[in-house]
Amino acid sequence: MPLTDASLDELTNYRPEIPTPQDFDAFWDRTLAEARGHGAAVKADRVTDHHLLRTVEVDDVRFPGWNGEPVAAWLLRPHDADGPLPVVVTCIGYSGGRGLPTDHLLWSAAGYAQLVVDSRGQGHDTPDRSQGDGTQWAEGFMTRGIDSPDHYYYRRLMTDCARAVDAVAELAGLDPERVIVTGGSQGGGLALAVAGLVPDRVAAVMPDVPFLCHFRRAAEIAGEGPYVELAKYLRWHSRHNVEPAFATLSYFDGVQFARRAVAPALFSVGLMDPICPPSTVYAAFNNYAGEDRTMTVWPFADHGGGYGSNPAVQLAWLRDRGLAPR
Repeated sequence: MPLTDASLDELTNYRPEIPTPQDFDAFWDRTLAEARGHGAAVKADRVTDHHLLRTVEVDDVRFPGWNGEPVAAWLLRPHDADGPLPVVVTCIGYSGGRGLPTDHLLWSAAGYAQLVVDSRGQGHDTPDRSQGDGTQWAEGFMTRGIDSPDHYYYRRLMTDCARAVDAVAELAGLDPERVIVTGGSQGGGLALAVAGLVPDRVAAVMPDVPFLCHFRRAAEIAGEGPYVELAKYLRWHSRHNVEPAFATLSYFDGVQFARRAVAPALFSVGLMDPICPPSTVYAAFNNYAGEDRTMTVWPFADHGGGYGSNPAVQLAWLRDRGLAPR
Protein backbone atom coordinates (compact mmCIF):
# COMPACT_ATOMS: atom_id res chain seq x y z
CA MET A 1 0.00 0.00 0.00
CA PRO A 2 1.59 3.30 -1.05
CA LEU A 3 1.66 6.61 0.81
CA THR A 4 -1.63 8.35 0.09
CA ASP A 5 -1.05 11.53 2.10
CA ALA A 6 1.73 14.02 2.75
CA SER A 7 5.38 13.29 3.48
CA LEU A 8 6.57 13.02 7.08
CA ASP A 9 8.29 16.41 6.85
CA GLU A 10 5.05 17.99 5.66
CA LEU A 11 3.02 16.21 8.33
CA THR A 12 5.18 17.41 11.22
CA ASN A 13 4.40 21.00 10.22
CA TYR A 14 0.76 20.47 9.24
CA ARG A 15 -1.45 22.88 11.17
CA PRO A 16 -4.62 23.63 9.20
CA GLU A 17 -6.99 26.46 10.01
CA ILE A 18 -9.94 24.77 11.73
CA PRO A 19 -12.27 27.35 13.30
CA THR A 20 -13.71 26.67 16.74
CA PRO A 21 -17.47 27.20 17.23
CA GLN A 22 -18.04 30.22 19.46
CA ASP A 23 -20.18 28.21 21.86
CA PHE A 24 -18.01 25.07 21.83
CA ASP A 25 -17.14 25.17 25.54
CA ALA A 26 -20.65 26.19 26.56
CA PHE A 27 -22.10 23.34 24.49
CA TRP A 28 -19.94 20.73 26.20
CA ASP A 29 -20.32 22.27 29.67
CA ARG A 30 -24.07 22.02 29.24
CA THR A 31 -23.86 18.49 27.85
CA LEU A 32 -21.78 17.13 30.74
CA ALA A 33 -23.78 19.02 33.36
CA GLU A 34 -26.99 17.48 32.05
CA ALA A 35 -25.49 14.00 32.09
CA ARG A 36 -24.11 14.40 35.60
CA GLY A 37 -27.42 15.77 36.79
CA HIS A 38 -29.05 12.37 36.51
CA GLY A 39 -26.89 11.11 39.39
CA ALA A 40 -27.44 7.35 39.14
CA ALA A 41 -25.03 5.11 41.04
CA VAL A 42 -22.23 3.02 39.57
CA LYS A 43 -22.83 -0.74 39.96
CA ALA A 44 -20.21 -3.51 39.80
CA ASP A 45 -20.81 -7.26 40.04
CA ARG A 46 -17.92 -9.73 40.40
CA VAL A 47 -18.02 -12.25 37.51
CA THR A 48 -14.50 -13.70 37.57
CA ASP A 49 -15.61 -17.29 38.08
CA HIS A 50 -17.95 -17.13 35.11
CA HIS A 51 -14.97 -16.50 32.82
CA LEU A 52 -12.71 -19.13 34.46
CA LEU A 53 -9.89 -16.67 35.10
CA ARG A 54 -7.38 -17.16 37.95
CA THR A 55 -4.92 -14.26 37.81
CA VAL A 56 -7.43 -11.50 36.99
CA GLU A 57 -10.52 -10.26 38.80
CA VAL A 58 -13.41 -9.16 36.58
CA ASP A 59 -16.37 -6.96 37.45
CA ASP A 60 -19.36 -6.38 35.18
CA VAL A 61 -19.95 -2.63 35.56
CA ARG A 62 -22.84 -0.30 34.77
CA PHE A 63 -22.35 3.44 35.08
CA PRO A 64 -24.62 6.36 34.10
CA GLY A 65 -23.74 7.93 30.76
CA TRP A 66 -25.62 10.21 28.40
CA ASN A 67 -29.08 11.05 29.79
CA GLY A 68 -28.28 8.88 32.80
CA GLU A 69 -28.62 5.77 30.63
CA PRO A 70 -26.62 2.76 31.88
CA VAL A 71 -23.38 2.08 30.00
CA ALA A 72 -21.75 -1.34 30.24
CA ALA A 73 -18.05 -1.78 31.02
CA TRP A 74 -15.64 -4.45 32.17
CA LEU A 75 -13.35 -3.73 35.09
CA LEU A 76 -10.29 -5.97 35.14
CA ARG A 77 -7.48 -5.93 37.70
CA PRO A 78 -4.77 -8.30 38.93
CA HIS A 79 -5.94 -10.88 41.44
CA ASP A 80 -5.18 -9.84 45.04
CA ALA A 81 -3.69 -6.51 43.90
CA ASP A 82 -3.07 -3.88 46.55
CA GLY A 83 -4.88 -0.71 45.55
CA PRO A 84 -5.38 1.94 44.72
CA LEU A 85 -4.32 1.00 41.19
CA PRO A 86 -3.71 3.21 38.18
CA VAL A 87 -6.58 2.59 35.78
CA VAL A 88 -6.57 2.46 31.99
CA VAL A 89 -9.94 3.60 30.62
CA THR A 90 -10.22 1.97 27.20
CA CYS A 91 -12.49 3.28 24.44
CA ILE A 92 -13.37 0.94 21.57
CA GLY A 93 -12.93 1.14 17.80
CA TYR A 94 -15.71 1.70 15.30
CA SER A 95 -18.50 -0.92 15.16
CA GLY A 96 -17.09 -2.74 18.20
CA GLY A 97 -18.20 -3.10 21.79
CA ARG A 98 -16.58 -4.15 25.04
CA GLY A 99 -16.52 -7.77 23.86
CA LEU A 100 -15.44 -10.32 26.46
CA PRO A 101 -13.07 -9.89 29.42
CA THR A 102 -10.69 -12.38 27.81
CA ASP A 103 -10.23 -9.86 24.97
CA HIS A 104 -8.60 -7.41 27.40
CA LEU A 105 -5.92 -9.08 29.52
CA LEU A 106 -2.84 -6.98 28.67
CA TRP A 107 -3.21 -4.15 31.17
CA SER A 108 -4.08 -6.34 34.15
CA ALA A 109 -1.10 -8.55 33.26
CA ALA A 110 1.05 -5.43 33.57
CA GLY A 111 -0.41 -4.60 36.99
CA TYR A 112 -2.98 -1.97 35.98
CA ALA A 113 -6.73 -1.89 36.45
CA GLN A 114 -8.62 -1.47 33.18
CA LEU A 115 -12.12 -0.13 32.58
CA VAL A 116 -13.29 -1.21 29.10
CA VAL A 117 -16.17 1.03 27.97
CA ASP A 118 -18.88 -0.35 25.70
CA SER A 119 -19.88 1.80 22.71
CA ARG A 120 -23.59 2.55 22.73
CA GLY A 121 -25.39 1.13 19.72
CA GLN A 122 -22.21 -0.55 18.48
CA GLY A 123 -21.63 -3.10 21.21
CA HIS A 124 -24.21 -5.66 22.33
CA ASP A 125 -24.63 -4.44 25.91
CA THR A 126 -25.41 -0.71 25.63
CA PRO A 127 -28.28 0.24 23.31
CA ASP A 128 -28.48 3.73 21.86
CA ARG A 129 -31.91 4.53 23.25
CA SER A 130 -31.63 8.24 22.44
CA GLN A 131 -31.23 8.29 18.66
CA GLY A 132 -31.47 12.03 18.01
CA ASP A 133 -34.56 13.16 16.14
CA GLY A 134 -34.68 10.35 13.58
CA THR A 135 -32.84 12.33 10.92
CA GLN A 136 -31.94 10.25 7.87
CA TRP A 137 -28.38 8.98 7.81
CA ALA A 138 -26.11 6.85 5.67
CA GLU A 139 -25.08 3.41 6.86
CA GLY A 140 -23.15 3.28 10.12
CA PHE A 141 -22.94 6.00 12.76
CA MET A 142 -20.98 8.83 11.14
CA THR A 143 -24.01 10.81 9.97
CA ARG A 144 -26.57 9.80 12.58
CA GLY A 145 -28.19 13.04 13.77
CA ILE A 146 -25.77 15.18 11.76
CA ASP A 147 -28.44 17.86 11.30
CA SER A 148 -27.50 19.37 14.69
CA PRO A 149 -24.81 19.13 17.39
CA ASP A 150 -27.58 18.38 19.89
CA HIS A 151 -28.72 15.34 17.91
CA TYR A 152 -25.37 14.00 16.69
CA TYR A 153 -24.51 10.43 17.70
CA TYR A 154 -21.02 11.27 18.98
CA ARG A 155 -22.43 13.73 21.48
CA ARG A 156 -23.87 10.73 23.28
CA LEU A 157 -20.87 8.45 22.88
CA MET A 158 -18.30 11.09 23.92
CA THR A 159 -20.42 11.89 26.95
CA ASP A 160 -20.46 8.20 27.90
CA CYS A 161 -16.66 8.06 27.74
CA ALA A 162 -16.24 11.21 29.84
CA ARG A 163 -18.64 9.77 32.39
CA ALA A 164 -16.54 6.59 32.51
CA VAL A 165 -13.74 8.71 33.96
CA ASP A 166 -16.21 10.12 36.49
CA ALA A 167 -17.15 6.54 37.42
CA VAL A 168 -13.57 5.66 38.38
CA ALA A 169 -13.94 7.60 41.63
CA GLU A 170 -16.87 5.36 42.65
CA LEU A 171 -15.10 2.04 42.04
CA ALA A 172 -13.15 0.61 44.96
CA GLY A 173 -9.45 -0.02 44.59
CA LEU A 174 -8.82 2.48 41.78
CA ASP A 175 -6.72 5.64 41.93
CA PRO A 176 -8.67 8.59 40.43
CA GLU A 177 -5.43 10.58 40.35
CA ARG A 178 -3.88 8.09 37.90
CA VAL A 179 -6.44 7.72 35.12
CA ILE A 180 -5.02 6.89 31.70
CA VAL A 181 -7.37 7.08 28.70
CA THR A 182 -6.60 5.15 25.54
CA GLY A 183 -8.04 3.49 22.46
CA GLY A 184 -7.38 2.89 18.80
CA SER A 185 -9.10 4.45 15.79
CA GLN A 186 -12.56 5.51 17.06
CA GLY A 187 -11.28 4.65 20.53
CA GLY A 188 -8.33 6.99 19.99
CA GLY A 189 -10.63 9.81 18.93
CA LEU A 190 -12.82 9.19 21.97
CA ALA A 191 -9.78 9.14 24.27
CA LEU A 192 -8.69 12.48 22.86
CA ALA A 193 -12.19 13.87 23.39
CA VAL A 194 -12.14 12.77 27.04
CA ALA A 195 -8.74 14.39 27.58
CA GLY A 196 -10.18 17.67 26.31
CA LEU A 197 -13.52 17.41 28.10
CA VAL A 198 -12.27 16.48 31.59
CA PRO A 199 -8.62 17.61 31.53
CA ASP A 200 -8.41 17.81 35.32
CA ARG A 201 -9.27 14.10 35.68
CA VAL A 202 -6.88 12.59 33.12
CA ALA A 203 -3.26 11.81 34.03
CA ALA A 204 -2.29 10.63 30.53
CA VAL A 205 -3.88 9.98 27.15
CA MET A 206 -2.75 7.54 24.45
CA PRO A 207 -4.70 7.95 21.17
CA ASP A 208 -3.63 5.32 18.63
CA VAL A 209 -4.24 6.12 14.94
CA PRO A 210 -7.13 8.34 16.13
CA PHE A 211 -10.35 8.70 14.19
CA LEU A 212 -12.69 11.73 14.48
CA CYS A 213 -10.03 14.34 13.64
CA HIS A 214 -10.07 17.03 10.91
CA PHE A 215 -13.32 15.80 9.41
CA ARG A 216 -13.25 17.81 6.20
CA ARG A 217 -9.82 16.60 5.12
CA ALA A 218 -10.69 13.04 6.13
CA ALA A 219 -13.89 13.07 4.08
CA GLU A 220 -11.95 14.38 1.08
CA ILE A 221 -9.10 11.85 1.02
CA ALA A 222 -9.89 8.73 3.10
CA GLY A 223 -10.28 5.76 0.77
CA GLU A 224 -11.71 3.28 3.26
CA GLY A 225 -13.62 3.15 6.51
CA PRO A 226 -16.21 5.32 8.24
CA TYR A 227 -15.20 8.64 6.67
CA VAL A 228 -16.47 7.17 3.39
CA GLU A 229 -19.93 7.10 5.00
CA LEU A 230 -19.67 10.86 5.43
CA ALA A 231 -18.56 11.36 1.84
CA LYS A 232 -21.48 9.25 0.60
CA TYR A 233 -23.95 11.23 2.68
CA LEU A 234 -22.62 14.53 1.40
CA ARG A 235 -22.75 13.20 -2.17
CA TRP A 236 -26.43 12.38 -1.77
CA HIS A 237 -27.30 15.63 0.02
CA SER A 238 -24.70 17.94 -1.47
CA ARG A 239 -27.10 20.65 -2.60
CA HIS A 240 -27.91 21.95 0.86
CA ASN A 241 -26.15 19.96 3.56
CA VAL A 242 -22.38 20.19 3.12
CA GLU A 243 -21.63 23.25 5.24
CA PRO A 244 -24.30 22.51 7.89
CA ALA A 245 -22.87 19.00 8.26
CA PHE A 246 -19.34 20.27 8.82
CA ALA A 247 -20.70 22.90 11.21
CA THR A 248 -22.12 20.05 13.32
CA LEU A 249 -18.91 18.03 13.09
CA SER A 250 -16.84 20.98 14.33
CA TYR A 251 -18.20 20.33 17.84
CA PHE A 252 -16.75 16.79 17.78
CA ASP A 253 -13.41 17.30 16.04
CA GLY A 254 -10.36 15.92 17.81
CA VAL A 255 -8.48 19.09 16.89
CA GLN A 256 -10.80 21.08 19.14
CA PHE A 257 -10.35 18.65 22.03
CA ALA A 258 -6.58 18.60 21.52
CA ARG A 259 -6.52 22.37 22.00
CA ARG A 260 -8.03 21.86 25.46
CA ALA A 261 -6.10 18.78 26.62
CA VAL A 262 -3.05 19.13 28.87
CA ALA A 263 -2.19 15.61 30.09
CA PRO A 264 0.94 13.90 28.74
CA ALA A 265 -0.03 12.40 25.39
CA LEU A 266 1.32 9.49 23.35
CA PHE A 267 -0.11 9.44 19.83
CA SER A 268 0.58 6.93 17.09
CA VAL A 269 0.19 7.12 13.31
CA GLY A 270 0.54 4.79 10.35
CA LEU A 271 1.90 6.62 7.34
CA MET A 272 0.08 4.27 4.94
CA ASP A 273 -3.27 4.45 6.75
CA PRO A 274 -6.18 4.66 4.25
CA ILE A 275 -8.83 4.90 6.98
CA CYS A 276 -7.49 7.69 9.22
CA PRO A 277 -5.16 9.65 6.92
CA PRO A 278 -1.93 10.71 8.66
CA SER A 279 -2.60 14.41 8.10
CA THR A 280 -5.77 14.16 10.17
CA VAL A 281 -3.82 12.62 13.04
CA TYR A 282 -1.13 15.27 12.81
CA ALA A 283 -3.76 18.02 12.71
CA ALA A 284 -4.75 16.99 16.25
CA PHE A 285 -1.21 16.26 17.42
CA ASN A 286 0.18 19.60 16.22
CA ASN A 287 -2.65 21.43 18.01
CA TYR A 288 -2.26 19.52 21.28
CA ALA A 289 -2.06 21.99 24.18
CA GLY A 290 -0.06 19.86 26.58
CA GLU A 291 3.71 20.32 26.50
CA ASP A 292 4.46 16.61 26.90
CA ARG A 293 3.33 15.10 23.59
CA THR A 294 4.95 12.26 21.68
CA MET A 295 4.15 10.75 18.28
CA THR A 296 5.05 7.14 17.53
CA VAL A 297 5.44 6.89 13.75
CA TRP A 298 4.97 3.55 11.99
CA PRO A 299 6.31 4.39 8.50
CA PHE A 300 4.92 1.45 6.52
CA ALA A 301 1.88 0.75 8.66
CA ASP A 302 -1.74 0.80 7.62
CA HIS A 303 -4.59 1.43 10.06
CA GLY A 304 -3.22 -1.25 12.39
CA GLY A 305 -0.40 1.08 13.36
CA GLY A 306 2.21 -0.78 15.38
CA TYR A 307 0.00 -3.82 15.95
CA GLY A 308 1.59 -6.02 18.66
CA SER A 309 4.63 -3.76 18.99
CA ASN A 310 2.66 -0.80 20.29
CA PRO A 311 1.85 -2.01 23.85
CA ALA A 312 5.55 -2.20 24.74
CA VAL A 313 5.93 1.43 23.62
CA GLN A 314 2.96 2.44 25.77
CA LEU A 315 4.13 0.57 28.86
CA ALA A 316 7.59 2.12 28.71
CA TRP A 317 6.15 5.59 28.10
CA LEU A 318 3.85 5.31 31.14
CA ARG A 319 6.71 3.99 33.31
CA ASP A 320 8.84 6.98 32.34
CA ARG A 321 6.08 9.31 33.52
CA GLY A 322 5.64 7.67 36.89
CA LEU A 323 2.34 6.00 35.96
CA ALA A 324 3.40 2.37 36.32
CA PRO A 325 1.77 0.34 39.12
CA ARG A 326 3.63 0.70 42.41
